[in-house]
Amino acid sequence: MRLGPFDTSQINVRSSDGGGGGMGRAGGLGCGTLVIALIGAVVFGIDPRQTIGMVESVQQQTAPAAGSGSGSNDMSEEQVCATSAYATEACAALASLNATWKASFARSGMAFEQPFLDLFRNGKVTTDGCGSATSAAGPFYCPADKGIYIDTTFYDQLAQMSGTGGDFARLYVIAHEYGHHIQNITGLAAQVRQEQQRNPAAANRLQVAMELQADCYAGMWAGKNRDKVEPGDLEEGMQAASSIGDDTLMRNAGQEVRPEGFTHGTSRQRMAALKLGLDSTNDAACNVFFEGT
Repeated sequence: MRLGPFDTSQINVRSSDGGGGGMGRAGGLGCGTLVIALIGAVVFGIDPRQTIGMVESVQQQTAPAAGSGSGSNDMSEEQVCATSAYATEACAALASLNATWKASFARSGMAFEQPFLDLFRNGKVTTDGCGSATSAAGPFYCPADKGIYIDTTFYDQLAQMSGTGGDFARLYVIAHEYGHHIQNITGLAAQVRQEQQRNPAAANRLQVAMELQADCYAGMWAGKNRDKVEPGDLEEGMQAASSIGDDTLMRNAGQEVRPEGFTHGTSRQRMAALKLGLDSTNDAACNVFFEGT
């Protein structure tokens, strides 16, 4: 995807360098934040059932973590974006996502707030409201501080799992996390959390809906920037979506496929959600996942 040059003064990015101390009390992560957590289960040898339990446990915590800090260093945005090819690509994606979603919000007459991006490698990261996490958690979004956290070594693992080292698979990851930011600033995430607490029987279904909508938002961003899409990009995205479906990850880990344990949707569902966003010209198209709820 040809994202082109970007202005570092228009984005908020930092690097924690894996800092931040030991695991703190998780808080405020809410619905759909340990995104692609099952990838961590497969890659790092964790039982997927334990990972799912971790996600559910974290979702039940809503109080900010006491004494947690960002652990970020004093690098400027320009320096962070220049640390690696992955970092440069992520910064370019963040700039594009900001511009695309800001325009969508303006059309709807809604206030927009951009997230920040924290890039770290091989370690732990401490958020400003969601406690601490290790690389094994995979990329995630913290609604308490409106931050997207990505260990860039994850991209190497994604390439192994999806069978593609193309850039669009990586861009899909950050665009998905940005989708959770959209859910947060529109108030949808809070509404879903409340409904999950009110109706625990629907918690899993709502969790999957959150993830599929984030996939749809990722596709919508790409669709709104179709002039920058290169041959093979869409195929890369579909392959990545297929490789990280709950059923595929459980099956590849030698686990029984248990729909009640799904957190992100099946491979087929994730591919369909991504394509829905790609093909849509309506900013509200991705709301379909919550129709009737």
